[in-house]
Amino acid sequence: MPLFRRRSGEEGAQDRTGRRGFGFGRRAAGAKAAARAGEPRLDPTFGDESVRLVLAQAAAGDWAALRPALAAVEDDTELTHLAGAIADVPGVEEWTGRVLADTPDDTVALLLSGARQVTWAWEARTRARAKHVTEDQWKLFHQRLDTAEEQLLEAAEREPGWLAPWYFLQISARGASLGPEIATCRFEAAVRRAPGHAGSHRQRLQQLCAKWGGSHEEMHAFARSAMLAAPEGSHLGELVVLAHLEHWLDLPDGEDHAYLTSPTVLAELQEAAFRSVLHPDFKPVHGWQGTFNTFAMAFSLADQRKTARLLFDALDGAVTESPWHYLSGNPVKAFRAHRDRCAAY
Repeated sequence: MPLFRRRSGEEGAQDRTGRRGFGFGRRAAGAKAAARAGEPRLDPTFGDESVRLVLAQAAAGDWAALRPALAAVEDDTELTHLAGAIADVPGVEEWTGRVLADTPDDTVALLLSGARQVTWAWEARTRARAKHVTEDQWKLFHQRLDTAEEQLLEAAEREPGWLAPWYFLQISARGASLGPEIATCRFEAAVRRAPGHAGSHRQRLQQLCAKWGGSHEEMHAFARSAMLAAPEGSHLGELVVLAHLEHWLDLPDGEDHAYLTSPTVLAELQEAAFRSVLHPDFKPVHGWQGTFNTFAMAFSLADQRKTARLLFDALDGAVTESPWHYLSGNPVKAFRAHRDRCAAY
């Protein structure tokens, strides 16, 4: 997939946000703007030293230090966020296995093990489309998902109020092709515990994508209804943008750019932005950088460079792997290219 699409037209979006605190309103031209912007970087901690410490402990397998740090987390969405970050650390599957062998009743260790098994399963499959995954990769993928299912369901039974098991169970259900009824039940279980949890809504959106057995119609309907049901300033406006990016990915060259720059789609992208990232009530809770990256990429691809520049300015170089991996195997390179092409606006 080429990094850039053919251009058509220029943008008509207006900066009418009135936002403060994210660097909105900074104006600089061309190379000077790019030079002053933060160097693009892919940092899962986003400079949060407490998260950096947790990930260092996970990488070292220092359960004696990590266990009390996680036990002290009182916010359920925070625990889910940390479990997801830890699940991306190579080797976690090794020491969590040893911890559970010694202390099988430790539900935090069980959660981390299950979460890691989900991520580890996707590592076995790689990012390849289903038709390109080998038989051995499929076998390993399903073995790890089976382990994840067993551990996460046990964690959910032990701690009925926890969000985290149900968040990861949505991902394992999709990978294991457990069907729409189970997928729906798991999403509903997650949002009963955390109604506005953006991560759970993103997983539901993926479940409804055509590539996972859903349809563009279902996907767009869910995204829009979730955005409109949420308070203005919610992160859930991102769902509308993600749905349009998924639709764009499914189109051939030429049709894809025409789709993103069509008046209907542009209006929906702008509406989503003004109801979420560009709304005065938007709060930079965990994950705000990912939401901004999604909007920035979509507006850049749609030739809405003034709006994209506002978002790039606010990010100050903070790159998230998604959605830039849709454009390139190097998200930082893709981010930089799009940020620099929007810098003069």
